[in-house]
Amino acid sequence: MLVVTMTSCSLAKLKTASAQVPQIVVAVLSEPSTFNYALNQSAYSVFGFLYDGLINENPLTSKLEPGLAESWTEDKQRIVVTLREGLKWSDGKPFTTDDVVFTYNEIYLNPKIPAPTQDALRIGQSRAFPTVKKLDDRRVEFTVPEPFAPFLRYVGGIPIMPAHILQESVRTTGSDGKLKFLSTWGTETDPQKIVGNGPYVMESYTPSQRVIFRRNPYYWRKDTQGNPLPYIERIVWQIIENTDTQLISFRSGQLDDLEVAPEAFSLLKQEAKRVGFKIYNGGIDTSTTFIAFNLNKAKNSKNQPLVDPIKSRWFNTKEFRQAVAYAIDRETMKTNVFRGLGELQYSFVYPTSPFYLSPEEGLKVYNYDPEKAKQLLLGAGFKYNAQNRLLDAEGNPVKFTLLTNSERKVRGDMAVQIKRDLDKIGIQVDLRILSFNAYLAKLKNTQDWECYLGGFAGGGIEPHSASNIWTIAGTSHAFNQGPKPGTSNLIGWETSDWEREIDRLYLQGVQELDEEKRKAIYAEYQRIAAEQLPFIHLVERLNLQAVRDRFQGIQYTALGGPFWNLYELKVTD
Repeated sequence: MLVVTMTSCSLAKLKTASAQVPQIVVAVLSEPSTFNYALNQSAYSVFGFLYDGLINENPLTSKLEPGLAESWTEDKQRIVVTLREGLKWSDGKPFTTDDVVFTYNEIYLNPKIPAPTQDALRIGQSRAFPTVKKLDDRRVEFTVPEPFAPFLRYVGGIPIMPAHILQESVRTTGSDGKLKFLSTWGTETDPQKIVGNGPYVMESYTPSQRVIFRRNPYYWRKDTQGNPLPYIERIVWQIIENTDTQLISFRSGQLDDLEVAPEAFSLLKQEAKRVGFKIYNGGIDTSTTFIAFNLNKAKNSKNQPLVDPIKSRWFNTKEFRQAVAYAIDRETMKTNVFRGLGELQYSFVYPTSPFYLSPEEGLKVYNYDPEKAKQLLLGAGFKYNAQNRLLDAEGNPVKFTLLTNSERKVRGDMAVQIKRDLDKIGIQVDLRILSFNAYLAKLKNTQDWECYLGGFAGGGIEPHSASNIWTIAGTSHAFNQGPKPGTSNLIGWETSDWEREIDRLYLQGVQELDEEKRKAIYAEYQRIAAEQLPFIHLVERLNLQAVRDRFQGIQYTALGGPFWNLYELKVTD
């Protein structure tokens, strides 16, 4: 495990800087994988500081508010966005409708660029892209071939990228025949050359240590007196790849903010008033935590199965997945691993969303019942030997490897309990814990995994925000990832009837504009997901964040965290 600590020299420099300008020092568990938003697939990214949306969702109200766009009009298949006057990029160049059209037509909708945002922008059965057209210097028209309920939220939230910097790389190829854009703005790029339109720009990047951001002098927001925002001059983004080390750094005064792990809550609560910070509770976190089995039956380009065919038969047996779900004692996990500071999770849809189907409304749940788990296994043709170890019908011992990442201590604790719980029904689980980027490479690139413990960042109230996970062609359809666009790297890949039905429901859900009818559609998807269990939901932490008292203007919410309105926060010392 890599533990990053700050040297006394670097601490002194940061303290000196803090005395000169207002700043925030925060921690992140992994370094960024790219500086190119269009290619990013990691939850640990710099882009929230570098870009602002055309239209922003207020985390307090979930309502849409003007951003880079001062206004918009909308009907069933057409949105016209009007930009603010005088917008500029962080290098001082004008931000125009040409940038918007370029970003969509040449990056996000470009079949040669594997942008994850493409999943959200494909419309209807044909998976056609929207049409994006410049009307004049300030207005852009978006049209879709059929009604698409969440389209305005997507148009508003996707960052716009600078045509004057990136256009050449999109239109030229390298010696390998690939667009130069695909290797543009990697983490080896001078961070000061990354151009954005958000409240901050990157000043420096020290791999495995930190990213430092400084205020963007051309940011569009101003306060009521006409003063430029944000007020806080600098952000120090410490890369500390371990939650225990983050806790030490916060308690020693090196961090201004900390995601409170369950095991740290009691200690921090005792210190809060004396040290001068507040612990905010946003309720259940918007993320999801689960285990998933690799259901992919395909072979790789070398004609080798991605998953051992023997194990693949187990994993693709619904009763096997359901038995595993019944065998995991989630109440004990909530009590011991999360110290009671969590909630049992049942669905990918956030519980406060109007589209959430609760257990009381008929969502199937898997309360701890090891005897029921054993009955399901026996009914599916498994058997037990004299040592009470589970065997399949051919006599193969049932064992698999559970993969997870090392940065969060709670993940390791959850994995240990899962191993222990499944041992009670005769299943042997071997644990493999990797750094986040190595873990992500196995899931996304090689697909060399059997079962993984992981999570996805929350998508808010709109179920279709998880389309990249649930639709068959989605880039994060992790449990049965298909061939990558433009390649033939999988042989014999196939999908199940229930996957195709969820695909159909996701399509129907965005075509329907009546919210009550949409609720019924997404309820059915959740019923299928709970029956088939491609993801076995576990426990999700409460959204607890410790923030030092020296910040004015915090409006905490689980959907936005403590710094969603960073542009208007002030430092009091």
